[in-house]
Amino acid sequence: MNTSLIRTLLGYLLMIAATVALFFAVRGYGEGLAAPEAATVAAGASRPPAASHPLLHLLLALAAVILLGRLLGRLFAMFRQPPVIGEVLAGICLGPSLLGRLAPDVAHFVLPDSVAPSLSIVAQLGVILYMFVVGLELNVGILHKQGHVTLAISHASIIVPFSLGALLAIWLYPLLSSGGYSFTSFALFLSVSMSITAFPVLARILTDRGLHKTDLGVMALACAAIDDVSAWCLLALVVGVAHSQVTDALWVTLLTLSYIVFMFAVVRPLVARAVPRFCPQGLTPGAMAALLVGMLLSAVATEAIGIHAIFGAFLFGAVIPHDSQIAEQMSEKLSTLVTTLLLPAFFAFTGMRTEIGLVSGTEQWLICLAIIAVATLGKFGGTLAAARLMGQGWRDAASLGVLMNTRGLMELIVLNIGLDLGIISPTLFAMMVLMALATTIATSPILHALIPSVAALPARSRGAEVARSV
Repeated sequence: MNTSLIRTLLGYLLMIAATVALFFAVRGYGEGLAAPEAATVAAGASRPPAASHPLLHLLLALAAVILLGRLLGRLFAMFRQPPVIGEVLAGICLGPSLLGRLAPDVAHFVLPDSVAPSLSIVAQLGVILYMFVVGLELNVGILHKQGHVTLAISHASIIVPFSLGALLAIWLYPLLSSGGYSFTSFALFLSVSMSITAFPVLARILTDRGLHKTDLGVMALACAAIDDVSAWCLLALVVGVAHSQVTDALWVTLLTLSYIVFMFAVVRPLVARAVPRFCPQGLTPGAMAALLVGMLLSAVATEAIGIHAIFGAFLFGAVIPHDSQIAEQMSEKLSTLVTTLLLPAFFAFTGMRTEIGLVSGTEQWLICLAIIAVATLGKFGGTLAAARLMGQGWRDAASLGVLMNTRGLMELIVLNIGLDLGIISPTLFAMMVLMALATTIATSPILHALIPSVAALPARSRGAEVARSV
């Protein structure tokens, strides 16, 4: 074992030990705090009964979301924003925050409560297929060369915001918790929500800017994947603590690690041998069906484990050789349909559930700004410091920090879980959604300032850009 790896391992263990010690110190102080007496009534509780004809409303909702998302996407493209921002804001505009206030009857007709379960299924399928495409284009060889670097940077980008989130909980618990859970559950949940990186949104930003196959893009995707798997394990721990079932979280962590090892140690070699043997002419209908079945079964496995189906889809895509003809053709066939029809539904559905009007008054807006500042400091600062310590240049380290500060969709999923459990209040939920949007909107312009174009990247990164044609 070389000296550099030993230093990395020791530093990693010290980071974890310091984080655990800090959290227990915060917990010891925070358990003496009192929660608010009553929580705010959840947004949307006074909506009229669900409408009939769910298929009609589902089709109408999809049409409205796609049209408005495309219009807003084009508008925000003028400000160097990815289309995902327009798609999320389309959902917010069609939901209770805007259309629901201006024309509640119209909002209920376009997006009634009855359409939510169906739209949710379409949205989940969209992001599962999209992350499968992202996995198909992932160059695992680059990741293997700098695996310990990626792991260290990823976990530093969790540990720092996690610690700051625990400290922030001391201030927010008496003000904005739901009052239904202890300080420990609230602090754990807030810490985890500060640690999230939006894997699908980050992948979309990298793809839109043509960076997803560069060294920087691959490292960012790998860091985000490790980040979110770790965060889902931590979230399972939070839910376990809230329900007094910590052993469930430990099982999730163990099964997740075992499944990742199984996919790369067993499935990847089998697929590498099977692709040239059974698909010498490229993608056939039978091969496409087999790949989709494998992707779905992998998604089922991770969903059953408890870390979300999108990671199973991504892992299955990642074990298929990225430079093979079958991976390239599969990606081309799926990309347009997924990004045009299915993926916007996923982003819009999460935006629809946001009620920005719950944040009111100068004090609450100042709290919201403080949440955004702490979240950015933790995620960007932790990633930047770790990347520099691991030998990355200032520009690459800063770019990684900006990318890892992207939250978006995965943050909204976590926040909805916290709201459904009653750990956070609807007002804090709205503030955290605004934080997710603010950090995501900030990503593209800052990234453009750091990396104006793919052509400006070093030659070693440009080489990865043409990997699929080799």
